[in-house]
Amino acid sequence: MRVSGQSIIAVSLFTLSLYIHRVQARPFVLVLSNEDLNGGFDDNGAYESSDFDEFGESEPKSEEELDPGSWRRIFETNDSTVHASASPQYYSGLHKILSAASEGNTTLMEEAVSEIDSSASSGDPHAQSVMGFVYGIGMMRETSRSKSILHHHFAAAGGNMQSKMALAFRYLRQNMYDKAVELYAELAETAVNSFLISKDSPMAEPVRIHIGTEENKDALRKSRGEEDEDFQILEYQAEKGNSVAMHKIRLFYYFGLRGLRRDHAKALYWFSKAGEKGEPMSMELLGEIYARGAGVERDYDKARECLTLAVKQGLYSAFNGLGYLYVKGYGVDKRNYTKAREYFEMAANNEDPSGHYNLGVLYLKGIGVKKDVRHATKYFFVAANAGQPKAFYQLAKMFHTGVGLTKNLEMATTFYKLVAERGPWSSLSRWALEAYLKGDVGKAFILYSRMSELGYEVAQSNAAWIVDKYGERSMCMGVYGFCTDKERHDRAHSLWWRASEQGNEHAALLIGDAYYYGRGTERDFVRAAEAYMYAKSQSNAQAMFNLGYMHEHGEGLPFDLHLAKRYYDQALQSDTAAKLPVTLALASVWVRRNYADTALVQVLNSLPEVHQKVVEWVENGMLEEGNATILTLFLCLITVIYLRGRQRRQVVLDPVGANVAQPLAAPVAFPQ
Repeated sequence: MRVSGQSIIAVSLFTLSLYIHRVQARPFVLVLSNEDLNGGFDDNGAYESSDFDEFGESEPKSEEELDPGSWRRIFETNDSTVHASASPQYYSGLHKILSAASEGNTTLMEEAVSEIDSSASSGDPHAQSVMGFVYGIGMMRETSRSKSILHHHFAAAGGNMQSKMALAFRYLRQNMYDKAVELYAELAETAVNSFLISKDSPMAEPVRIHIGTEENKDALRKSRGEEDEDFQILEYQAEKGNSVAMHKIRLFYYFGLRGLRRDHAKALYWFSKAGEKGEPMSMELLGEIYARGAGVERDYDKARECLTLAVKQGLYSAFNGLGYLYVKGYGVDKRNYTKAREYFEMAANNEDPSGHYNLGVLYLKGIGVKKDVRHATKYFFVAANAGQPKAFYQLAKMFHTGVGLTKNLEMATTFYKLVAERGPWSSLSRWALEAYLKGDVGKAFILYSRMSELGYEVAQSNAAWIVDKYGERSMCMGVYGFCTDKERHDRAHSLWWRASEQGNEHAALLIGDAYYYGRGTERDFVRAAEAYMYAKSQSNAQAMFNLGYMHEHGEGLPFDLHLAKRYYDQALQSDTAAKLPVTLALASVWVRRNYADTALVQVLNSLPEVHQKVVEWVENGMLEEGNATILTLFLCLITVIYLRGRQRRQVVLDPVGANVAQPLAAPVAFPQ
């Protein structure tokens, strides 16, 4: 999707702020009108065809079943719940690829790719998926878009979910929503089947390892797992009996958060400690885990006991789990839809988003209540507004099928993608971050590159930044070994471009620079201005300054000193750190306005011709990168000071002159 970070879909009925971690880097506001709500509300059986049924008879599946060919077996070797879901040859080749990336061993990488290629040729869909990745980035094979797509198609047909993600993202980039929506629908369904039963499953959100051109040290510090000082303090508090600290540590170990390796044994140890204290949040989560059989043997009786204890201590969200058990008839005498609805209402009345979601499901399906799609839609929107991912899934289905909401494939694709990115394959981000924190840049780069292909904007940004930051040390592998300078530049440019399409303002700024300076592409001021305009829409001060400069010089935008000043002023309003360059730029504008068609302006116009020499001086270490423009504008400021001083002297020398009423030294007023 290429919609603005403040997209507005329609007007009227009700407004909800949906903070969507998807293709946009910023949140947007979704406003629905009566036109968005379907008049008939007849689902025509549209919801009966889906394998996902919140209160159906299907049993929860393991991650290996949901994501066959998962890379988890390579990274979580100590987890007894991990089972092989592909051939030994596939895992052998995959292990060699990751080892070669870590070691920077091109010979081993060639051997690994050949082994995977052989497995792919024999029909292994998971090996075909990796070869789709190999051809897509040009690693030990010539880059081939057609071969990449072909391998992903065969892999997807064979059940590889990561290839389905890659194909869906390709279709999305081409605005082929009719194809993208079908794949994302299947992927989102798989993702929700991996969630906890009635709560939003905590997940390791992809960490942006950089802020602009600098490493994101604060975020990385918080992701160092057991080595993090804050975690050690938390662990100490837990050992001293602090129930809140216990709960947090359980979450971290169970879901693999904050840079910790997922460890169900440690998580269950802390669960047992919490059980002794009867801590309600832990009892609720433990009840969910027993009901799902996630890391433990499924036991509905224990699930009910834990959830009941949590409810008795005033934890209203635990009513959702009890309601679920009564809908399914698990751990209770028999199904009781009335009691289930009452439990969901208790949760909803106490502002629990899952309570609203579950009530939405009851009204959508007509379970224990009269079927009412309009009522269900409103419940889903309240839950989605609170960030409940399953609610986004239901809204996506409504936009997809036209049931309850006017059919809109673009919106359906947007919401499906949001949910799909929370699927089991998102663990790639956790392993990439772990590798980066250990100094294994090569492994981190290849994992982020794989996630980039699947459409994760943060991964695209991280992979591009690693190539730019580390250069040869990124262990970037090209067609014939280590990437050449051109291959690294092309790889970074492609990654930044994808990230910019998904709302990353820093990436958009870099793409604008590439077109403006002709770095790795033909110089194109118009496309540079388009990229800067997008970054400007995200309130980026540098982009505003660049647009002002282009208006001042008539490069890619009309020559317009009034607009130039306006953009410079906006840059200063957006970021006070821009005061010096903006002051210098306004001085240049002042000279152009007051001394048009003079030799002085001709001198200003000649500055870009010597700009490259100044840049080379900057790159040789004389100044920080980017100060070359400030240096040249500084000359303008000196000139302005000199001219104004001379004009003031003229006024003093000729106090009765004809020009005293309008002294040239007065500031020029620009229309706002």
